[in-house]
Amino acid sequence: MSSPAVLSAGARTTPHYVEDPIRAAVVLSMFWGIAAFLVGVIIAAQLVWPQLSFDSPYLTFGRLRPLHTSAAIFAFGGTALIGTAFHVVQRTCRARLFGGEPLAWFVLLGYQFFIVMAATGYLLGITQSKEYAEPEWFVDLWLTIVWVAYLVAYLGTVLKREEPHIYVANWFYLAFIVTIAMLHIVNNLALPVSITGTKSYGAWSGVQDAMIQWWYGHNAVGFFLTAAFLGMMYYYIPKAANRPVYSYRLSIVHFWSLVFMYIWAGPHHLHYTSLPDWAQTLGMVFSVMLWMPSWGGMINGLMTLSGAWDKLRTDPGLRFSVTAVGFYGMATFEGPVMSIKAVNSLSHYTDWTIGHVHSGALGWVAFIVFGTLYYMVPKLWNRPAMWSTRLIGWHYWVSTIGIVLYITAMWVSGIMQGLMWRAYDELGFLQYSFVETVAAMQPFYAIRLLGGLFFLTGGLLMAYNMWRTIRGEATLAARPRPALAA
Repeated sequence: MSSPAVLSAGARTTPHYVEDPIRAAVVLSMFWGIAAFLVGVIIAAQLVWPQLSFDSPYLTFGRLRPLHTSAAIFAFGGTALIGTAFHVVQRTCRARLFGGEPLAWFVLLGYQFFIVMAATGYLLGITQSKEYAEPEWFVDLWLTIVWVAYLVAYLGTVLKREEPHIYVANWFYLAFIVTIAMLHIVNNLALPVSITGTKSYGAWSGVQDAMIQWWYGHNAVGFFLTAAFLGMMYYYIPKAANRPVYSYRLSIVHFWSLVFMYIWAGPHHLHYTSLPDWAQTLGMVFSVMLWMPSWGGMINGLMTLSGAWDKLRTDPGLRFSVTAVGFYGMATFEGPVMSIKAVNSLSHYTDWTIGHVHSGALGWVAFIVFGTLYYMVPKLWNRPAMWSTRLIGWHYWVSTIGIVLYITAMWVSGIMQGLMWRAYDELGFLQYSFVETVAAMQPFYAIRLLGGLFFLTGGLLMAYNMWRTIRGEATLAARPRPALAA
């Protein structure tokens, strides 16, 4: 089987692809990325200086934190996924997007409306207090309509494809779309207090509610933040490297093993709770088993560059994508380790979890998006290259330093936190008070803030580079050097 880098053009006429909504998605995803990074920096600063909430109910950590997570995952990541999904499915199927521009615009703009409604609810305190599923019932209903339209556009294109083979990237995107729909509907089943009110009561209660929430929550990580971005990896890394996927057979094994195992891993979020012990153990076992497909996919992504490693010197955008695959491998090693009960007894509720989440969110998700957008922007706007290759290099190193500062600070803070919580004196009393653990974490929160500032700076450099490229300015490398004065 061929990768998209070597798909045969044949004698067929290239379809007139839908591209304007994809261009808009690229710009919007970068906008939401800057917004997410900025709010992240603000709440990191609040943990160093709590007075930065200014005693305003709208600026409390409890309201800004879900604004940050949803902006990063659903606004930045989700908008990028819609744009790249529409871009990939047309080219791998050699077919114009089903429904054309009207349906594509409805999906994109409808999703943006969902983001704005959700964000407004967070700031006003109108939420159902579920991790990654905070929006209330009326916002959830609107997202369901938009998501069904998304599925119709994507699946309709696959069904009317001109290319007989369904390339593996489409499998990952479709698994993401279908599974997220199922998770969203089941987890958000609720009864509104009134048809005009903003409050609802969930259909589930007690330990069932917790189990369904983390069946949803972890599989949102598995299918939104992992499977979907693997679809991105399997298309854009071969295209940027101009190499076929290292092993197409391995990519199929990767897909089926990942989608089967991931769905069972959610209970590892509920170790040492009221969840039955057998369910906790089941989640742990499947989490450890996930090492195999995850690392198989990582190896496949990295080995795709066999014979093309020299491109990393000249293509810093590809450097982002390859580094992202490395972070994917690291995060999918750390997650199963943390799911083991003995380790989880130390890590649970600590900043170690925060470090783990951000090694995946910043290192894997954000970096694969950055690498993909650096590839897409010149192609979509018919430019020879990005405006400044040097600026991409600066973005890479500034952001990488930011990630390293962030996750190492949280690893040290979290492990220290867990050890202090379980330390006893010779009489069997707790050795440290909770306030003492908070005081001990203060320096690491300052380091995390610095890492966030670095990452935000890198995002701003990228936005500026994209703006200059879209405007059609000549690349810096192509400009004639000014003559030296006589």
